Amino acid sequence: MPLLRPGRSLSVFGFPIFLASIAVAIGLTAGCGSSGAKKAPPPFSGDTEVTVVVSSTANDALSEFNLDIQSLTLTSQSGATVAVLAGDWPVEFMHLNGEIEPVVALPIPQGIYTAATAVIGSASFTCLTVMPASSDTPGSLDESTYAYGYTPNSQVTVTLPSPITITGDAMGLTLNLQVSQSASYPSTCYPPESGISQYSINPTFNVTPMTFAAQPTNAGNGKVNEVEGEVSELGTTGGSFTMSLATLANSRRAISVSSDSNTAYQGIGNFSALQVGTFVDMDGTILPDGSVLATRIASYNPTALNEMIGPLEQLAASESNFFSFPTEQQGQTYSAQSGAQSLGVYSYSSSTSYGISGQMSNLSSLPFVGSFNASNMVTGQNVAIFSQQITDYYGGDYTPATTMTLMPQIINGTVLGSASTGSFTDYTVALASYDLFPTLAAQPGQNMVLNNPGQVEVYVDGNTQQLNTQALAAGNTLRFYGLVFNDNGTLRMDCAQVSDGVAFVAPQSNSGTQAQVGEPRTIRRAGSRGMMPTITTLTRSHETQP
Repeated sequence: MPLLRPGRSLSVFGFPIFLASIAVAIGLTAGCGSSGAKKAPPPFSGDTEVTVVVSSTANDALSEFNLDIQSLTLTSQSGATVAVLAGDWPVEFMHLNGEIEPVVALPIPQGIYTAATAVIGSASFTCLTVMPASSDTPGSLDESTYAYGYTPNSQVTVTLPSPITITGDAMGLTLNLQVSQSASYPSTCYPPESGISQYSINPTFNVTPMTFAAQPTNAGNGKVNEVEGEVSELGTTGGSFTMSLATLANSRRAISVSSDSNTAYQGIGNFSALQVGTFVDMDGTILPDGSVLATRIASYNPTALNEMIGPLEQLAASESNFFSFPTEQQGQTYSAQSGAQSLGVYSYSSSTSYGISGQMSNLSSLPFVGSFNASNMVTGQNVAIFSQQITDYYGGDYTPATTMTLMPQIINGTVLGSASTGSFTDYTVALASYDLFPTLAAQPGQNMVLNNPGQVEVYVDGNTQQLNTQALAAGNTLRFYGLVFNDNGTLRMDCAQVSDGVAFVAPQSNSGTQAQVGEPRTIRRAGSRGMMPTITTLTRSHETQP
């Protein structure tokens, strides 16, 4: 999707769009109470270096949520305003569920801030489902993308749960998208095959302070996991580089990265193996100046020219062709697929190599064999796919996958029970019916039939970071981050992090919002009995009611 600027008329998914800039101011009243004496406010003097990071809180109902953040402004208790973000900052939020990515660092005047204003340009979200037997294309995979060319002010909310004190030398601000509150759409996910579908995009954010820790353990104190990007520039001194972040838009987002003697390398021997154009997967620590000190740098295919990351969508039993849904991608030749550039149309062969993300260090101690290859990969798994040349699917070609790497992912589920297995506790977790594993398993002609696609065995050990405030106990819903393996038809996760969960909910209604009415871009991949599908793109007229 192109970056959209005020005052221009563009076409998005074939829809004529008139663009406007809209700001929403949300005022909050500052106040506090305690049983003891009130503390004097801290003295304010000069500026504090503030790093803005983005994150999200989501269940598994949506597969993608893109927003073009055009500005973010803070308002102090005295009424002074400070621009925090300005320009075009496209962000895909679903891959940041419970994680963070830095956006920008800038000096902000010290003080107490009580309100925020946001301007959102283009916006879109995508849900995936399988068409029912009653439809015109039963059993086909459906991708429905609901999009705005701009976002009306009445549909954006920015909340400070409590006043934010900007003080000290450095700190952070987290802009967290509340995904369930930010979208309404048909409960079926897909629009009607005829007529008009009503939906709305209501970006709803929380802004909270973040403090930097010397040795951060989670996103709340500056730890970043699985940041994907491309080396765009090597530093003039050894051990540093600029990293352009993987994104679905033509983004200018980039971060400065440094390394030290404690940085671990995977797939490459050391820092000297990095070159401009190398795709990297990085863990690290956000430093007070907004740069990142890498604790782990991995390159799973140092010579690849393209990378697409996202869930596997469709795997046929009789063919070696498959589909992937991208949440992040990078490379030089995606434009070759023309209108199908975001479809992820690939093939694998005996020359394709398979790997597993190096983030987890306990694979050898798991009470099951954690493996990933052509014989046990399954739809719903999050996979990085590397290639040398993207081919034109509409010309009849599939892009050969040179490397496929299993990557961590988030699942949101309800604990059914637990049992001890060696040094691990195995939690049986039930998924919502709209989760990708049970949804995609309903497709005919699968290469692998799961025993129970609505259930995952989640393995927690002493290495697992438990950030949840809700008990990790039967009946509670939590989010689990880790690698999901297919073990002879049973889904098992090596869990790296546990966070509070998000309720299983149906798409919210349009009540209380001003819906924009139209029909979204819908891609249906029809196929059955193992035959790879024909891709049909249904693009209908789009009417906005700003």
